[in-house]
Amino acid sequence: MKKICFLLAALPLLGVAPYTPFSGAYMPVFMSRETLENSVRYLAGGHAMIQSGKIYYIDSYIYVNERYKGVNVINNTNPAHPVKEGFILAPGCMDMAVKGNILYLDNAVDLVAFDLESRQVTHRIRDVFPEPLPPDDFSYYRLARPKGYIIVEWKKHNQ
Repeated sequence: MKKICFLLAALPLLGVAPYTPFSGAYMPVFMSRETLENSVRYLAGGHAMIQSGKIYYIDSYIYVNERYKGVNVINNTNPAHPVKEGFILAPGCMDMAVKGNILYLDNAVDLVAFDLESRQVTHRIRDVFPEPLPPDDFSYYRLARPKGYIIVEWKKHNQ
């Protein structure tokens, strides 16, 4: 028994916590399932590009993924003066693809089909993707997650 108590007391000295829900540099950002399913929508106007990802060019429009946030919609009719026309809000979005007039994107763990003409979600398939892992692959223990919530983003502790 003394050995176990000593080991548990020594863990913080080794930089290991016996049970800490969030140890490491990143904290999960959670969203309820209901909120997630109603979160994808088109917003008029520009959006800041901070962590951009994949880019698609279709019919004079450029679509630029913004990590964990959604997709920027840029009108490139005049390449000398591109205009940020809108933003497709999709929490947890890390990837996208386009076929025809449909933008396929991940909305955290779900696959969503978004019609670029009507600017509406046309289809959702739940739980296709795993939750995003923290950038350091160390921050999160599943035991501490709130029931019915999904990770949509990771933020540094001090942000």
